[in-house]
Amino acid sequence: MDQRKPLDITAIGLMVVICTIWAMQQIGLKATESYASSVFQIGIRSGLAAACVYTLTAFRQKRPLLSGGTALLGALAGLLFAFEFLLIGKALEYSTASHVVVFLYTAPVFAALGLHLKLSTERLSALQWGGIFVAIIGIAYAFLTPGPDQSGTPAAASMLLGDTLALLAAVLWGATTVLIRTTRLSELYATHVLFYQLAITAIILITIAAFTGQAGIIPSAPLFWNLAFQSVIVAFASFLCWFWMLTRYKATQLGVFSFLTPLIGVILGYFLLGDALTTGFLIGSAGVLIGIIIVSASPWVERSLRTYRTPRKDQEITT
Repeated sequence: MDQRKPLDITAIGLMVVICTIWAMQQIGLKATESYASSVFQIGIRSGLAAACVYTLTAFRQKRPLLSGGTALLGALAGLLFAFEFLLIGKALEYSTASHVVVFLYTAPVFAALGLHLKLSTERLSALQWGGIFVAIIGIAYAFLTPGPDQSGTPAAASMLLGDTLALLAAVLWGATTVLIRTTRLSELYATHVLFYQLAITAIILITIAAFTGQAGIIPSAPLFWNLAFQSVIVAFASFLCWFWMLTRYKATQLGVFSFLTPLIGVILGYFLLGDALTTGFLIGSAGVLIGIIIVSASPWVERSLRTYRTPRKDQEITT
């Protein structure tokens, strides 16, 4: 029986921290792509993070299996994970970080659709589907409403290609979530699942970068600080926490809550890079927050309504 539960205060607090970290990764990759390609950076960070995860599992004397059916499933999850980040790295070359993060974080929609079809315990109610719709409209309005100054942005054709790659990455992210939740991977330690994904990603992306001439590095302090942040904080700590939460809480609710990431990214861009906050962003962010509240709070609302509508036993005896 599936014991995963709706989001509680602990989960909500962790998701806010995780969303902030994930918002920073796009900014960091875009800001340092002149020193090393995004694909190569993601490959390096994945390898370093995989080493950290393996060290942790060895310390706990619970190393991941490297052969057998479970390892094959882990390798499949790793392939999906690797090509997701390959597409993200390429998308950042053609489009802006804000556009990439918008289309990437449509992933919860694809995950929700897959889980809705595969698991009865992950079925979304009409109210939750309404919340998803409101959140999507909010994100679209916040990021796709033109700002007052569009100078310096990539050409329209290049932007469309980058946005398409980011959307395909979102499909792969959603597929990875469905695979983990509907196979034996859901019964593994979070460290094992993460190790499979990071190790395969490192091998594939570093190999691709080497064979496509993207493995060059211009040594610089910003690049090395970003690689340290990406490896230890993003790829190790935040992903490990995310997969641990997938084993404890409803994946659909976690996924929808991640809609906070693109909004936090723009807020951080405002403070760190001086980006302007447009009226469109403020209106759209309100829509996203309302959608998140609807999806996250709907289990409590529906449970309260059922309790209210169900007569108490003492009332039935009296009548």
